[in-house]
Amino acid sequence: MDAGPFTDQELLAYLDESLSVELMSQVEESLRHSDSLRVRLAQLSRQRDHGAHSVGEIWRRNHLSCPSRSQLGGYLLETLTPEFHSHIEFHLHQTGCRYCAANLEDLQAGLSAASTDKERRRQKYFQSSAGYLSAKKADR
Repeated sequence: MDAGPFTDQELLAYLDESLSVELMSQVEESLRHSDSLRVRLAQLSRQRDHGAHSVGEIWRRNHLSCPSRSQLGGYLLETLTPEFHSHIEFHLHQTGCRYCAANLEDLQAGLSAASTDKERRRQKYFQSSAGYLSAKKADR
């Protein structure tokens, strides 16, 4: 089999585990069946480890195009400008950034946990107030 239709950038992103799940699966499937692709991937890995860096490689490795965690929080709360909201949506859904998707998932979990805690506290206050008011009525 040939070395596959993958670009060097896609193979390097595969090594960094920063491809979308679908593309990661395609690369893995091709690697299972192609000796030449495995050789090419090993060569790219050696080149990268020996200091052959491009601006694009540095950009991807350091997640320079990724929004910050607070910006992702603003995306969740819908407090961003429409343009920036669209940019983050594109970054998450079109580029398939797994790093940002994991950050967003973590923020969503924290948001739902905070919401659950808030509801629990509200219920506790209500119950303690209802008990207090009931005791006042019984005293009259």
